[in-house]
Amino acid sequence: MLQPDTSIETILSAQDDTIRGLVRDEVEHGVLIPLKTTLELRDDHVTGRVLITRAPVKSANPAISLLRTMLPEDIVKGVPHLRRCAKPCDLPDHLKTQFMNETPQGRQIHTGKSNWIYIILGPENVLSRKEILEALSTVEGIEGDIFIRSVPVPMVAPTSQVQAAMWSQNYWPTVYRKNNPLGPHPSMVSRSTEEIANDATIWMTLAHQVATQTKAKGYGEPMGACIIHRNQGKVTIVALAADARWRQQEKTGPPGNPMAHATLRAISMVAQKLVRAENRKTDTNSTPILEFEAFQDNPILEDEQQIFELEHPCPDGYLCHGLELYLTHEPCVMCSMAILHSRMGKVVFRHRMPQTGGLCAEDRGCDHSAPLDKPDGGRGLGLFWRRELNWSLVAWEWESSGSVRPLPVNQAIHA
Repeated sequence: MLQPDTSIETILSAQDDTIRGLVRDEVEHGVLIPLKTTLELRDDHVTGRVLITRAPVKSANPAISLLRTMLPEDIVKGVPHLRRCAKPCDLPDHLKTQFMNETPQGRQIHTGKSNWIYIILGPENVLSRKEILEALSTVEGIEGDIFIRSVPVPMVAPTSQVQAAMWSQNYWPTVYRKNNPLGPHPSMVSRSTEEIANDATIWMTLAHQVATQTKAKGYGEPMGACIIHRNQGKVTIVALAADARWRQQEKTGPPGNPMAHATLRAISMVAQKLVRAENRKTDTNSTPILEFEAFQDNPILEDEQQIFELEHPCPDGYLCHGLELYLTHEPCVMCSMAILHSRMGKVVFRHRMPQTGGLCAEDRGCDHSAPLDKPDGGRGLGLFWRRELNWSLVAWEWESSGSVRPLPVNQAIHA
């Protein structure tokens, strides 16, 4: 999704003096691309089989009422994205042909204006055909040679009107309910994108700016993070942090200090501001003296210090609840989980890290030249939105082909 056609000067003029004074690098627009979830990428076409029957239109309601009394509620509801009842003319062509050519009655039902209707009974693997037959034989109009068939259907709801139309042609009449059972609701993604699109370029520029500075000073890899608070059109920077994995540590091994990644430093700076506000309320002051500060969460750059001295605009909330995080690179699994545990609201990053990143759900690819004891590839984790986790958020990849070019990093490194 493209950002609005708004000049950089207009964006900057809408910010306060602190933000305008910080932005020294060249700024340009980019493109926000919402991330896909693991379910959207892998479970968009899962099929199962359901049992169906057919009955005269006048017998449809008695048949459905009977099913409701004899089957559990979750089976009666069945698959809500499929039409429970379908006219013969609405069936896919292959089912029409099959049912019409089976018996003389079938040809009659599918000829002209029919007074019959097809009904989904429920998933085949949880229903007893014998019990269903016995129950339907008591419904007036259905008794006799009862029609029971098994047909394949999509078991997950469609994510677009186009997909629903395709499934209606190939499986069973399908309904698109303008939602996304496999990820964030489309309207939420659209609304959130519009909310951040106008000024996302500013926060990405600041993250890039501190990334360049920390690389020049030898503190860490060229990676940066910017956390902001947005409320009723007013935006406040809460934290600005660069990578510091090599500070106070010799650059002798590939990982460096993992607790000094830009994401963790930024989140920890937010935490310090909350503690600072709490101490002010209770008139206490506790500063730990550590020989080695693992998190490296004190400011090490002038830009970091300037933001760190500002007070948190909403000091009563839970850590990063509702805040927005802008990153130069896709965070590693450790940082991705820290983002979730801190209850971050939105995340935008510029460069994917397919070998080490934790947010993207796409397959990582495979490097066939990699040693056998160091396997590459595999599926992406898509940690920003997973059913088994107790927090989820909306995440985007930010693309720009212009002048804001982060320094290259080793793709095997953890961001």
